[in-house]
Amino acid sequence: MKIGLFIPCYIDAFYPNAGIATLQLLEKLDQDVEYPMEQTCCGQPMANSGCNRDAASAEALFVKLFAKYDAIVMPSGSCTHHVRDNFDAIPQTDEVRHVRENTFELVEFLHDVLKVDNFPWAEFPHKVGLHNSCGTLRALRTASMSELGEPFFSKPMDLLSKVKGISFAHPKRPDECCGFGGTFSVTEEAVSAKMGVDKVTDHHKAGAEYIVSADTSCMMHQQGCAERAGVPIRFIHIAEILNGARE
Repeated sequence: MKIGLFIPCYIDAFYPNAGIATLQLLEKLDQDVEYPMEQTCCGQPMANSGCNRDAASAEALFVKLFAKYDAIVMPSGSCTHHVRDNFDAIPQTDEVRHVRENTFELVEFLHDVLKVDNFPWAEFPHKVGLHNSCGTLRALRTASMSELGEPFFSKPMDLLSKVKGISFAHPKRPDECCGFGGTFSVTEEAVSAKMGVDKVTDHHKAGAEYIVSADTSCMMHQQGCAERAGVPIRFIHIAEILNGARE
């Protein structure tokens, strides 16, 4: 299949290594990947802030660039959730429906579509705590929700378990929101920061050296909280580990 790679704004601006790792990983798995150079934002920040009509131009450009691909893959659960479930500021043409139906977050693409069962180049000799963002957990359902008491499953943990040397820390409240929530972290700064400190402290007390996630936006928030609170923990995107990063 022909894959269009979308790299979210905040990864492009602040965590480019996560985007590079995503491309390299897909190519290692023999995928035919293109990165449309004209891409910008998917429109999620405007829609999440209640300014849905303001997202129309970004959504229209996204469709123009990505409609030709068999699959659109992105290293972000929140952007995937927006495109798949909330991409409605523009008329719902056949091209728009194709884009919405064929957009995948990286973990679910590797786990459900490619069904990858081996990462022979990957080794990560560290103890990690897995953070599932609210979007990946409760919208994309890449893992079970502990608050529902349902049988356990975790697509990101399934993939990470195939990496040599890795081990897992288990925080007491694994599925609690970290407090980022997009513009929530701006409009409710004090509450957001306290939630972030609680989250990173929970992982640290469980013995995690790293917090790993498929959502860099959550990690950006948690990293800031950890640095300000003096919590000695590091952060890494799941694509980087699966691509072979050692630290």
